[in-house]
Amino acid sequence: MTVEVALAVMAGARVEYLTVCDGDDRSTALITLVRLAGLRDSSTYTDRMRLRDVLDGSLPSPGGRSGAVGEGGRVPGVLTLSC
Repeated sequence: MTVEVALAVMAGARVEYLTVCDGDDRSTALITLVRLAGLRDSSTYTDRMRLRDVLDGSLPSPGGRSGAVGEGGRVPGVLTLSC
């Protein structure tokens, strides 16, 4: 999935975080709308840039947000995407 598509999905779902899952539906990364928007506005951005190119595992956790962690360790209000 490209960064543009991820931004569109997040805007449509009105969420600040996107959880990326592997084929076994296990969370592999979490990325923020702010980070993707900042990346899109950078000089290194191209419309072919994919999420897997920008995920580094050091992304912030939404655990500090209000609400309990749900099934599979997911936080309500965070969009989950299987790749």
